Amino acid sequence: MGALQKQELREKMKQHLQGICHLDEEAEKIHKRIYQQDWWWQAEIVAVTVSTAYELDTRAIIEAAWGSRKHVVVPKCFPKNRRLDFREIIHWNQLEQAFYELYEPKVDETTAVKKSDIDLIIIPGLLFDSQGYRVGFGGGYYDRFLEDCSALKVAQALDSQLSDHVPVEPHDIALDIIVTPSEVIVCSA
Repeated sequence: MGALQKQELREKMKQHLQGICHLDEEAEKIHKRIYQQDWWWQAEIVAVTVSTAYELDTRAIIEAAWGSRKHVVVPKCFPKNRRLDFREIIHWNQLEQAFYELYEPKVDETTAVKKSDIDLIIIPGLLFDSQGYRVGFGGGYYDRFLEDCSALKVAQALDSQLSDHVPVEPHDIALDIIVTPSEVIVCSA
């Protein structure tokens, strides 16, 4: 039941996000909030996916991290075992379109970074609750990666992506913080 319910929520939220014409403006508001946080300035290694068309922008976050002399690591997906390997990129040319047309690091041009070295991880998702649970994109990659990850777990979300409750399964890992255009939510899970 939980997986089926999550799939329905995923599809509805994808349609909702595709219909928003001011997504970039909302992302800018979120980014300004992120850059005001102590945890942003304290992080030396920031993990983040490269956003797709209907997601909140992460390219500006990557640029801001580079501008602040942070190390940026992006995930390489391994579909066979649904695993993520984060690799450092220092310029856009180190990315290629790969799995599900996501932009991923070129393995031969990048270096893997240990999970324990990551300070801040910005986690993608479609729907979030104040406890820090989320409905992701359905592969379970991040939940597997986050199992023993000590990095601060942050998501960016539109106010319309917040819900009173999202379905939670035993393997789901809660986020620490959700940043929206209007607030910074410290999660309660």
